[in-house]
Amino acid sequence: MELDGRVVVVTGGTRGVGAGIARSFLAAGADVIVCARRPPDQEVAADGRKAAFTPVDLRDPAAVHTFFDTVAHRHGRLDCLVNNAGGTPYRLLGEGEAQRHARVVELNLLAPMTASLTAYPWLRQARGSVVMIGSVSGTRPSPGTAAYGAAKAGLENLARSMAVEWAPDVRVNSLVLGMVRTELAHLHYGDETGIAAVGATVPLGRLAEPADVGEAAVFLASDRAAYISGASLLVHGGGERPAFLDAATVNKEN
Repeated sequence: MELDGRVVVVTGGTRGVGAGIARSFLAAGADVIVCARRPPDQEVAADGRKAAFTPVDLRDPAAVHTFFDTVAHRHGRLDCLVNNAGGTPYRLLGEGEAQRHARVVELNLLAPMTASLTAYPWLRQARGSVVMIGSVSGTRPSPGTAAYGAAKAGLENLARSMAVEWAPDVRVNSLVLGMVRTELAHLHYGDETGIAAVGATVPLGRLAEPADVGEAAVFLASDRAAYISGASLLVHGGGERPAFLDAATVNKEN
């Protein structure tokens, strides 16, 4: 398989998008380590192979250093870091103190930076890569998740700067995700009727599956993407249909 012998870390890889990414790397032959604050409800596995789990709080720099030292000691190398851990509750700016919003930025921007800087020596040795998991929330207004959107915008810019500073030894790219169907989709879109209705607004007619994101991440980490660095790959099913098309009273489709 194309990633045989490669060692990959997926942060937040115990559920949802992160677990989908981890499974895709396992299927491609990589040895995968997933980390999160809490263990997965069930093992992350694919094709008879399992990801190793290590608990770590990515907002604790000392714990992050210990984690990557342990990975390097056990596996002898690190070929790819996927900075997937993140997320946010729905909270309007006026409904939370600045400190709460700052915690969202810490998790979605500062933690990936800390992980990347800590992993860099081993990634450089392996001539490996970093894959940032971004969001369309970083490219458009994000009401209710403003701090998250701001952090994701910063993450995409950070990836571009890293790609320049760390070239040619380490490639750095971003996946910019749209809406993804995970076990938590009901918290964002409602019941199955709501999820289907939201999916119908996407040009490709559905929400992404975690495996869709995983396959894109494997591509960016593989030799097929050897000349791709500093790029932002949109994984959003074609984006969002412009609202004015439905609001207008002319040029309607039959």
